[in-house]
Amino acid sequence: MKTIEEVVNNSRNFWDDQEPEEGHFERFSVKLELRRQARSVKRSIVPYLLRAAVVTLLVTLSSLWTWDHFIRPDSRRMSLGQVSPQYKEVENYYIHQVNLMQDEIVNTDIQNSPEQKEMLISELKSMDSVYVSLQKELKANPNDERIISAMIEHYQTKLEVMTIIVEQLKAIRKDNTNIEENEKITL
Repeated sequence: MKTIEEVVNNSRNFWDDQEPEEGHFERFSVKLELRRQARSVKRSIVPYLLRAAVVTLLVTLSSLWTWDHFIRPDSRRMSLGQVSPQYKEVENYYIHQVNLMQDEIVNTDIQNSPEQKEMLISELKSMDSVYVSLQKELKANPNDERIISAMIEHYQTKLEVMTIIVEQLKAIRKDNTNIEENEKITL
């Protein structure tokens, strides 16, 4: 059997002396141009439509997620401020005091162990899980004075614990400064 190379090489004289018909190159370039235009129209619209659909879907899903997790108030819980204006003032006072103490704890420099600082902050946040369950109970029973007083006691207890922590951190800071001053004096 002959290979393709042998056939082409043997027939080279036949093909080399033949010229294409007149206007062949013009017709060929017109056909190429028509194919290129047909392909470019098909290729240009579909990917853009798909990209637009994907972007629209992503924006919609992220908007819904943001609404669900950040903007929409949690309908399963109820705060003291929703019970009465007096309780709203009490709640605002304790929230303000807790935030002040928390800022003081966060801004306190625990030089020896940042891990302890992180653990302390996470423990304070875990105290709020009790408050969240109280808020859910308040939603179920909005006029139950026992739940309202438990919520206020939670704020008081949290504030007391945070005050003790801040005092201990100040004492540690004072001891550290005294030690540093003594070291400077001995040098």
